[in-house]
Amino acid sequence: MKGDRVEIVVDAGDTTRTYEVVASRAGRRVETAVRRGVVEVSEVTRGGGVVRTARFMATRVLALVEQPVPRVDSSGRSGETSSRG
Repeated sequence: MKGDRVEIVVDAGDTTRTYEVVASRAGRRVETAVRRGVVEVSEVTRGGGVVRTARFMATRVLALVEQPVPRVDSSGRSGETSSRG
């Protein structure tokens, strides 16, 4: 969903670097995968096509922060639910 965002903090030797992958258009989302010691963060279309991918060595990744956009239902409320008893 447009606005989904993932921040990746990477150890760059004597300092850290922060990278960001953002779903830039409506209908796109950001997916994260860890495979064979590599962290992949991809922006994906509705149909599953990959628009762009950022790859990092898993041993160098210090933090991976997923920040989804709050979902709003048809009544205008956010996606949070409350239990009434």
